[in-house]
Parts: sequence; C-alpha cells; structure tokens
Amino acid sequence: MKQAIAGVSPNEISEVTVMEVWPSIAMFRLGRLMGRLFAIQAGIYIFRVGNLFALAGIPFALALYFFRLAPSFFGAPLHGGFYRLTNRRVIVLRNEIKFSGPSILPQFIFGAEVKSVELDRFDSIEIERLPGQLWYDAGDLVFRRAGVETFRLEAVSRPDSFRHTCLKSHVSFVGVKQALARQPVHA
Repeated sequence: MKQAIAGVSPNEISEVTVMEVWPSIAMFRLGRLMGRLFAIQAGIYIFRVGNLFALAGIPFALALYFFRLAPSFFGAPLHGGFYRLTNRRVIVLRNEIKFSGPSILPQFIFGAEVKSVELDRFDSIEIERLPGQLWYDAGDLVFRRAGVETFRLEAVSRPDSFRHTCLKSHVSFVGVKQALARQPVHA
C-alpha cells in the first residue's frame, strides 16, 4: 500500500522548505556586549543591574533588530540574512537591493542564496555560544564531518531546536540516499 505523508515531497521532485530561522542580534559585537551587560545578576529582585541595562538598552536593541532585518545593498554581508533548512540542504540566504538591467530602479531580491551545505556533507552539529549570546538564547551552529568544520551558522535563535531539526533531516536524507543506492535497478 502506498500512502502519502502530509508535508513530505520526494527529493527528486522538488526542494521543500522544512524550517526557516533568523539570526539573533547577538550576531553583532554590540549585541553580544549588550547581552553580557543584560545578564549581570547583581541586585535585588527585579532591580538587578542587568535589568537596568536592559531597560536603558532598548533603543540600541531595536536599532540592531531593524538593522538585522534590513536588506543588504550591493551584496554587503552585514545584515538581511536568514537560514533555511530544506529536504536537501541548509542554506544561508540574504535579502538584497541591487541595481541591475536596463532599469534605473532598484530591484529587491528576497532570499538570494549566499552559501549552502548538503545534508550529507556533515555528520554532527555542535552549538558554540560566544560570550553574550546566552542571554538571547542564541548560539553558532557548527556543522562538522569527521571532526572538521564544514559549515557555520552564526547567532541562530534557539539553536537547540534548529540543531535537532537539522539532524533529523540529515538522518532522513542519508537514510533514503543509502536505501536508493542498495535498490536494484529494474529495466
């Protein structure tokens, strides 16, 4: 009996998005510095030094948040990026504004691919937390193959859940690839 599974598309037909995440403002040096200040626990009850820094830092945090969302101009890699997991690979994408073609008007490109890694090009994923990222619940995902780093995603928000989803997709992709390699070809 052949039964379709909701939300699953065969790898040969199309690339399907599994999950998308945006990096935290902890990707910026100023964001990590703010995270370290916000995490200071000295004080009493809600009147902690870190909470006072967080209150004073709201304008700076908002500026970093919107800067993170703003599209890049002419491919500058500073901001506008997000990460996508598909049924085939993990991709770093960036929103860009470019001037190209005969038109003098700028063209907005949502999700221009910057780099990617195939799901069978790693065997483990580690989470590295830089100082200041813990307050945001963010961390760098380091994809490794035989202990060698093959890919890195910076300042992923809630990195544990994205890591588990990437590992599950990796196991599925590699398992199906191995099963297809073992099947005899019928003429």
